[in-house]
Amino acid sequence: MDGGAFGAGKAGGAFDPQAFIRQPQTLLRLLSWVFSIVVFGSIVNEGYVNRADETQEHCIFNRNRNACNYGITVGVLAFLSCLLYLALDAYFPQISSVKDRKKAVLSDIGVSAFWAFLWFVGFCFLTNQWQASKKEDNPMNEGGDAARAAITFSFFSIFTWDYMDPSQDSGMPYAPYTNEEDATDAVGTYQQPPPADAFDTETQGYQTQNY
Repeated sequence: MDGGAFGAGKAGGAFDPQAFIRQPQTLLRLLSWVFSIVVFGSIVNEGYVNRADETQEHCIFNRNRNACNYGITVGVLAFLSCLLYLALDAYFPQISSVKDRKKAVLSDIGVSAFWAFLWFVGFCFLTNQWQASKKEDNPMNEGGDAARAAITFSFFSIFTWDYMDPSQDSGMPYAPYTNEEDATDAVGTYQQPPPADAFDTETQGYQTQNY
């Protein structure tokens, strides 16, 4: 009965790149990957500014270096996590062990919840520090678009990291559990064939069975 758990019955199938790319979970991972690049790339490239009378650059988010460091760190680690789980999704059909498949699914659920939480914290933190920024610290409003992009895509990342129930899509790598008894019921009740001596080979006629 465990053979169909977490798609174990489908293990060993050939990898189909087109089907893999079209899977909703793959698309969400790619979006998360792109969003993480936008967040940390925006902060790294334009997240540090200085006044005309200064030489040292400060974080655009209220001059709070922790805000910039948080956005960069979370963005880079999320970028790497997306690549790791994309590779796991591609390799998943080759895993034949039900226990290993279960571990993969549970780790995906845990990691997705963890990153959704980190992005929520990042969105609130960056938004708060951006609102607290003083205009005199950046009179030319340099890097404003980059700051807003980092905040916006931090918000979007909360939802792209939200775990999707595999049972909502049968084509996803984490196939749902299938009960063999239910499958039998779906086909119908098994009908036993009549015994071999029900037909008389000499008369070629059907003999009535006595019960």
